Amino acid sequence: MDDAATGQVSTAAAEIYEDFFVPALFGQFAAPAAEAARVAPAASVLDVACGTGALTRALAYRAGPKGGVVGLDRNPGMLAVARRAAPGIDWCEGRAERLPFDDAAFDAVTCQFGLMFFEDRTAALRQMWRVLRPGGRLVVTVWDDVAHSPGYAAMLALLERLFGAETAAGLRAPFVLGDPVGFAAEFAAAEIPGAALVTLSGTARFPSIADWVHTDIRGWTLADAIDEAQYARLQEAARDALAGFEAADGSVAFAAPIHLVVARKA
Repeated sequence: MDDAATGQVSTAAAEIYEDFFVPALFGQFAAPAAEAARVAPAASVLDVACGTGALTRALAYRAGPKGGVVGLDRNPGMLAVARRAAPGIDWCEGRAERLPFDDAAFDAVTCQFGLMFFEDRTAALRQMWRVLRPGGRLVVTVWDDVAHSPGYAAMLALLERLFGAETAAGLRAPFVLGDPVGFAAEFAAAEIPGAALVTLSGTARFPSIADWVHTDIRGWTLADAIDEAQYARLQEAARDALAGFEAADGSVAFAAPIHLVVARKA
């Protein structure tokens, strides 16, 4: 699998991801995911595919100073940014398919917007279930279908028109588990019982169309796929193609719903 399919970014892109993507899009879902995990003070929690740690930090806040929170990611660039943002959290480089932890090691396990990028989703889910203690909760979130996020549907159409389907695939990859039936089937394949799915509304917010393009391209896997000339061409084309999402003050907002699954281990 290539970097686009596995969500791998450079350290520079990870810094943009934390500074722009987290407040614009990802940060709003940390609280509901942490709430769904029912993290109590002094709990032991694992956040798989933690990225720069938006959810991990919310989990650590709930677990408190006596808790033990681990953020695991395969991407060293993401982890470098995460460590700077929250040096008190245990950040670990590793793969979801081979978690380096004992059986029943955690009171809760979370994975926010990571499952779609794993090379073996069934193995990853089985590993997360393995390290979860009886009575604990597994919480996994993915993006809803891109058709329900009109801004990203329009951005994908623009990227494909300008640069072709292969380049656009980098932005399409986060939405591949958007079908709730298909998402639920991942848990069935991993033999995880009682997985309950809900769809939560959300909103993507950017200061401007230019900031939106900057975040999607420079803060994601497309940072190395689009050169400076192509980037300038995209910024120019986006002013017209994406104008329908622009408010009177120049800001941008559009729907960005997610699916959230909770499974409690008996």
